[in-house]
Amino acid sequence: MRFNDSIFGLILIAFAIAEISYALTFPRLHGQDYGPDLFPIIIGAGLLLFGGILIARGWAQRATQPMVVVGDWAQDRGNVVNVIILLGSVAFYILFSTWLGFIPTALLIQTVLLVRLGSSLVASVIIAAISTMVIHTLFAKLLLVPLPWGLLLPVAW
Repeated sequence: MRFNDSIFGLILIAFAIAEISYALTFPRLHGQDYGPDLFPIIIGAGLLLFGGILIARGWAQRATQPMVVVGDWAQDRGNVVNVIILLGSVAFYILFSTWLGFIPTALLIQTVLLVRLGSSLVASVIIAAISTMVIHTLFAKLLLVPLPWGLLLPVAW
């Protein structure tokens, strides 16, 4: 599936506006001309600039390139189902990871995706368990990203 550049430009500008708006809520540092909002605002300004460039480029190509071109992959129902499952997995993680916790949520999502893509159930569970623990260790222990414990909070280490 191909989109005209102007569509991505609009998405980029919308994201930049949201990002800059959020950065403006950061607290100011006493006695300094700049604070923690400086770099996000600079990045947002760059996103605005490049979003505008994409819109101009897409507008110039509108006569030769349609706004959306659906690829051959979209004709296969299995591929469409895979995309829907993938997007549903992201939505499931957003909605349930705080309650369930990162480990059960990631284990469930990876198992479903691996089974859907052709792995056996046993292999899917083993691969999902190993990769979930590696990802959890990498993010929670090494990078110090706070991942939700959810139902596993009583046994958190």
